Amino acid sequence: VQLQASGGGLVQAGGSLKLPCGASGHTFDSFTMGWFRRAPEKDRRVFVAGISERGRNTKYADSVEGRFTISRDNDKNTVYLEMDSLKAEDTAVYYCAALSEPYRWVAIPSKYAYWGQGTLVTVSS
Repeated sequence: VQLQASGGGLVQAGGSLKLPCGASGHTFDSFTMGWFRRAPEKDRRVFVAGISERGRNTKYADSVEGRFTISRDNDKNTVYLEMDSLKAEDTAVYYCAALSEPYRWVAIPSKYAYWGQGTLVTVSS
């Protein structure tokens, strides 16, 4: 599956942004989907949010719980990350990824087989 994340940009602190990630292929609904981010001058991609194949289960990093919402539309082969109450520390390149392993691995980046190219979100304080 090929993934294409978009929607990044510059936003003021306290603002909102919604990132879509489109997927090619006909097996989108067989993948758990995740969002990760890599902060400036950091090497690691850190888990942000994940959603199970049918959308029944979601998981969030503590740092974004209550501010970010992950959702998916399997008819459109798209997963979304809606980000509200943005903070300067949310500045990062955001990546979507597809997991073919069991959902229990949703927060582990090394378990994901497919990655999008990333979209930059910059939050000005």
